[in-house]
Amino acid sequence: MSIKEEFENLLESIKVERDEINLKLHLASMEAKEEFEEAEKQWVLLKAKAADIADDTKESSEEFIAKAKIVSEELKEAYHRITQRLSD
Repeated sequence: MSIKEEFENLLESIKVERDEINLKLHLASMEAKEEFEEAEKQWVLLKAKAADIADDTKESSEEFIAKAKIVSEELKEAYHRITQRLSD
């Protein structure tokens, strides 16, 4: 699996978790809502990076993709923490 495919799979996984959180968020504590709002800022940035990576007319360096992957992992961890709070 290429790093681009791995990144796309990670992005889809994050999107699914994000959507699930969004459904439960109305029941969440203020703290979880605030963390979600911060994560949303990262989500917007990540989507922009993903669009650049997906655009075949733009050259996406391995370093750029690797940095986007790090942001993806951080965002996934934030969504996981929020999910845990909503499950408690």
